[in-house]
Amino acid sequence: MQDYYPFQAVENKWLKNWEDSNLHKTGADPAKENYYVLEMFPYPSGNLHMGHVRVYSIGDVIARYKRMKGYNVLHPMGWDAFGLPAENAAIKHGNIHPKEWTWDNIAHMKEQMKAMGLSYDWDHEVTTAAEDYYKWTQWFFTQMFNDDLAYKKESTVNWCPSCETVLANEQVVNDACERCGTEVDLRDLEQWFLKITDYADRLLADHKELDGWPEKVKTMQKNWIGRSEGCRVNFALPKLEKDLEVFTTRPDTLFGATYMVLAPEHPYVAELTAGTKKEEEVQEFIQKVKKQKEQERTSAETEKLGVFTGAYAENPVNGKKIPIYIANYVLMGYGTGAIMAVPAHDQRDFDFAQKYDIEITAVIQPENQKEELIGSKMKTAYTGDGYLINSEKYNGLQVEEAFTQMTADFSEAGFAKLETNYRLRDWLISRQRYWGAPIPIIYCDDCGAVAVPEEDLPVKLPHDVEFSPTGESPLKQVDSFVNTSCPKCGKAAKRETDTMDTFVDSSWYFMRYADPKNKEVPFTKEKLDQWFPVDQYIGGIEHAILHLLYARFFTKVVYDMDLTEHVEPFTNWLAQGMVLKDGAKMSKSKGNVVDPKDILDEYGADTARLFILFAAPPEKDLEWSDKGVEGADRFLNRVWRFVTENLELIKDTNSKLESSKLDPDAKALYRTMHASIKKVSEDIGSRLNFNTAISSIMELTNEVYSYLNDRSSEETNAPLIKAVAENLVLLLAPFAPFITEELWELLGHSKNVHKSDWPVYQEEALKKDELTIVIQVNGKVRDKIKIAADASEEEVKAQVMEEEKIKDYLADGNLVKTIYIPQKLVNLVIK
Repeated sequence: MQDYYPFQAVENKWLKNWEDSNLHKTGADPAKENYYVLEMFPYPSGNLHMGHVRVYSIGDVIARYKRMKGYNVLHPMGWDAFGLPAENAAIKHGNIHPKEWTWDNIAHMKEQMKAMGLSYDWDHEVTTAAEDYYKWTQWFFTQMFNDDLAYKKESTVNWCPSCETVLANEQVVNDACERCGTEVDLRDLEQWFLKITDYADRLLADHKELDGWPEKVKTMQKNWIGRSEGCRVNFALPKLEKDLEVFTTRPDTLFGATYMVLAPEHPYVAELTAGTKKEEEVQEFIQKVKKQKEQERTSAETEKLGVFTGAYAENPVNGKKIPIYIANYVLMGYGTGAIMAVPAHDQRDFDFAQKYDIEITAVIQPENQKEELIGSKMKTAYTGDGYLINSEKYNGLQVEEAFTQMTADFSEAGFAKLETNYRLRDWLISRQRYWGAPIPIIYCDDCGAVAVPEEDLPVKLPHDVEFSPTGESPLKQVDSFVNTSCPKCGKAAKRETDTMDTFVDSSWYFMRYADPKNKEVPFTKEKLDQWFPVDQYIGGIEHAILHLLYARFFTKVVYDMDLTEHVEPFTNWLAQGMVLKDGAKMSKSKGNVVDPKDILDEYGADTARLFILFAAPPEKDLEWSDKGVEGADRFLNRVWRFVTENLELIKDTNSKLESSKLDPDAKALYRTMHASIKKVSEDIGSRLNFNTAISSIMELTNEVYSYLNDRSSEETNAPLIKAVAENLVLLLAPFAPFITEELWELLGHSKNVHKSDWPVYQEEALKKDELTIVIQVNGKVRDKIKIAADASEEEVKAQVMEEEKIKDYLADGNLVKTIYIPQKLVNLVIK
């Protein structure tokens, strides 16, 4: 046998074997439990990067382990294939269509995935840009349109000037496009939205279903949804003979409202200042604020700037006239675009009031402070609890009591209404680009907006299109696409030319995997719920709000359509860390990219997988290390040599392993073997601690080498070595599928290792015959002794007292106390 692992030959051999035997076909044994493991599908960029290798290796370990544990496993893969990169690549290269670019990349990446030894069932593959998929994306849209969950309205939207398209709020990060990093502008456009806000309470309430999700992710979603209880209050604007609406979570502080603030974009600003001496000053301020980005305006560090409009509102609780300002820290997109400012009890308002010399009225008195708060003497806002002051008949009420009483009174008086408010906004899905699913709506002069009937789906994306970005959908220029007839009345009509946000495609792909070839419906309830929800979902933390929130919303819509019995899509979710090099995320611009192909060519897939799973816990960032890769390669070659060099010994033995007849060294190895089976099983099965699982396999390998090195072949217990070799290969199989498949065959097995049963440890084998007890004197280690594992406390103490090193400490009879920690140590306290 070769003394090194010939990975190229082994990989080629087993890739063909797996494909020919359809080894990774989804299980369908009704006697077995089902398990659905899924990694987030990739955009088909053309090449795998190390982040892909990491996330897909994690999922593959789980899939292979579950199959060996006797589950039917669904482990599919597909392609998030619509989107701007394909379009931009086509524009850049000039001679290739986005579809051709996408399908070429899919073919290339699929071969890379196979070369990685990833055990996907390609019969369940989905591609979001394929007509048999986006037909059903369009069908879901039409169902939501008919159920008033999809609507079109004019709105101020985020506009990326580089991508030449609108963005949902969730796609704007630090006032920039999350895809290209370009600063985002605001525009007023008619756009399509999905009513995710109708599901806000359910999205919050169903967090109780997500015990297998990181708390951090649930908190991020909770904050993004931003539910708050309060009142919508009307302040009269005598000048306009209108009411100004504000939403406040603190109606109990209304008597302390001493000024109002409007967002500079608020429509009342122009009406309040038109033709006044304040108009020019206000307009200059508005232009100044427009240059500030949203994050800057709302940052606690940003200076709060404003200008008086010259107008006043009436505080509805006492009729006082209070000045109306516009300020940079109030945004039109949140709440009503107007706030009542209570400077005594909000630090931001306090700072603004002091800057512009506005009245400060304290209305909450701290419980244990005798001296009453006086606004003009306050050095900072008081934001704690207490009881009401300066609030007429409500004086003396605790804050919580005041909230309830005042809300009821103000509602009865007609100027306030109890309301729940949300930060979450409806999901903007229109995109003014070509490479996406066309929105299936037809506009008729007589019938209005009409959904395309199911029998006419899909609305196919035309191929011959000039798709350079212009700010309008390229489909507008394709007459054969635009011009159609109304499905209701038959008259001439026009199609919607915007395409859907690619996040719509990815919000239900995990359902289609369960029934990917169905031509009649997106999936049957029976086939979906056979696997749904996903048992283990794996992906990056950057998707915590965008994709995961949309997927949860979509699942609830599907539940309401009676297409599933489940309200949540993913039972457990693992957010894997990034792969770093030199402390930074890998990128071409930083020059620190490691190409997976280079690693596969030099070391093979098993080494790449093993290193990336061993180098860090899956949820932590991983620092790339060339030495670490070499170490993983050395370990695999040690395993190879151990098995191949002992094949003759293993194959020649037909004797049964009798643990009761093992000598002490053999018994120690036997115990380590069973401890490793237990540790690896727990680390994969429940903890997802792959690095510690691999460490345990390495320890077993080291121990068997140590055992073999210390004895001649005649002294070696052959049945034990055979058991260690077989269990070692089985434990390593999910991590390193190629080398283990070859070694399993060399060990004489005809069935694939990945179809073999997972090993089972014996609890009895884990028990030790002897234990090491540490002896301390006044807390310092002085000796160690071996004792029988079942020795009593009295027997242990007696043996300690007999040790020569200890007798000197006890010579003067100055022992004060003996502390015994069972099976670990004895501490002698000496004067």
